[in-house]
Amino acid sequence: MKIAVLNGSPKGTVSVTVQYIRFLQKKLPDHDFKLLNISHDIQKYEKNLETFRKVIDDVRQADGVIWAFPLYVFLVASQYKRFIEMIWEQKVEDAFRDKYACAFSTSVHFFDNTAHRYIREICEDLGMKCTESFSADMDDLFIDQRRENFLKWAGDFLKAITDKAPTGRFVAPVVPAHFIYKPGKPKRMVETGDLKISVLADMGDKESNTAQMVDQLSRIFNGGCRVYDVWDIDMRGGCLGCLQCAFDNKCFYKDGFVDFVKNELDGTDIMIFAGAVKDRFFSARLKMFWDRSFFRGHIPSHIDKQMGFIVSGPLAQLPNMQEIIQGYAEIQGTNLAGIVTDESGDSVQIDASLEDFAVRCVDYAQSGYIRPQTFLGVGGHKIFRDQIWSRLRFPFDADFKFYLEHNLFDFPQNDKRYLEFSEQMIAMIQDPDMREAVRKAIKKEMLSGYKKVVEEK
Repeated sequence: MKIAVLNGSPKGTVSVTVQYIRFLQKKLPDHDFKLLNISHDIQKYEKNLETFRKVIDDVRQADGVIWAFPLYVFLVASQYKRFIEMIWEQKVEDAFRDKYACAFSTSVHFFDNTAHRYIREICEDLGMKCTESFSADMDDLFIDQRRENFLKWAGDFLKAITDKAPTGRFVAPVVPAHFIYKPGKPKRMVETGDLKISVLADMGDKESNTAQMVDQLSRIFNGGCRVYDVWDIDMRGGCLGCLQCAFDNKCFYKDGFVDFVKNELDGTDIMIFAGAVKDRFFSARLKMFWDRSFFRGHIPSHIDKQMGFIVSGPLAQLPNMQEIIQGYAEIQGTNLAGIVTDESGDSVQIDASLEDFAVRCVDYAQSGYIRPQTFLGVGGHKIFRDQIWSRLRFPFDADFKFYLEHNLFDFPQNDKRYLEFSEQMIAMIQDPDMREAVRKAIKKEMLSGYKKVVEEK
C-alpha cells in the first residue's frame, strides 16, 4: 500500500517527527511510506509550481495520506499552512478527495488538540476520509508500550484503507460571506494619552475588509496607534525549529524581524492583531509572525498588557480558531480585551463595535484590568513550567533564567501554607470522632475565610 506522508517539519528529515515515520518504515516494510518534505521545501513550491504539482501527483497516486507535523504555536508551522493554502489556490482539491487521511504529531502536548482539530477540519473540507489521529509525546519512541501503541494506530489506519471503513464528518462546512464593509465617520474619538498601541495586520489588499476595519480603528484612536502590515516586515522565512535561539534568544535568520519586534512592538500597552480567515485560521503570513516570535522561546511577551483581535470572516463558525485566539492571549499573559468581526454584514454595527472595542482597550489598559485566566492559560502555563524545569532546561537556558527571575516556577509543592494545613487536618481526622465533627462543620467552615474578607474589605 502506498502512503503519502506530508512532513510538516521545517527541518525536513532532521526532525523528531520523521524518526517516528522511519520507525513505521522499518516495522511495516510491506507498505511504501513516501516522505514528502512539505514545510522544508515550501519556498521551492512557491517559486516553481511544477515541483508543487509533483507533490500533488504523489498524493493523487497514494492510497492514504498521513499529515505528520510538529506543533508550532497552537497549530502547524506557517510553512505547512502555506502548503494548505496553495491546495485551494491552485485548485487541486480533487487530488485529496476520498483519500483516507490521518494526523500524526510530536509535541509536549501544548495545545495539540487545536492543531489536530485544524488538520481534521482541513481534511474534511478537502473531502477526505478521516480516521483517528495520534498525538505523540516527543519521547514516546523511547518507551516500549508507547511504541506498540503507535504501531497499533498505524496498523488501524492501514486496515481502514483496506476495509474501506466508514468515516464521519465532525465539523460543518464553512459558509463564507461576501460582504463589503464601508466605514462611516466615527461617532466618538478615543483619547489614548501616553499609551503605546500597536496594530499588526495582514493587509495585502488595501481595499479588504481587514484594511478598512484597521483604518477605521486608527481613526477612532485619534491617530494614537501605530499600524504595521505584516507583509512589510522583513521576514525571509518561517521558523525553522532549529533552536539556535534557545540559549540567548538570538534568531538564526539575519533579517529584520527581531529588530522590528524589539524596536517597534516591545513596550506595547495594547497589542491588536488583524487579519482575514484563510481556510480555517489567519493567513500563513500572520502565522509566520507568531512562529518567528519563538525566538523568545516560551517567554510570555506581553505580561499584564491588553490584546485584541480584528477578524474578517466567519469566526462564529470556527470554534477552534476562537480557542486558539483566547489561548494565545492568555499564554502571553495579557487580557483579551475583545474581538471584532465583520460577520454581522452591517457597516453601522461594525463601526459601533470598533468604537466600543477601542474604549474598552484604553479603559482596561489605564485601569490595569486583567481578567482571570481560564484552563487554557493556567493549563498551558503548567505545561511550559514543568517542561522548562525538567527536560527543556537544556537547551532553553534563556527560558529557564526568565522563569526563575519572574517566579514562574510556581510548583504546588512549594505552597507550605496549604501543605501544612492539609497535613494537620489529615492527622486530625484519623480520630473517628473528630472525623465526624469535621464532616458536619466542613461546609460552614470552608466559608469562614471568605466571609472575613467580605466583611473587612
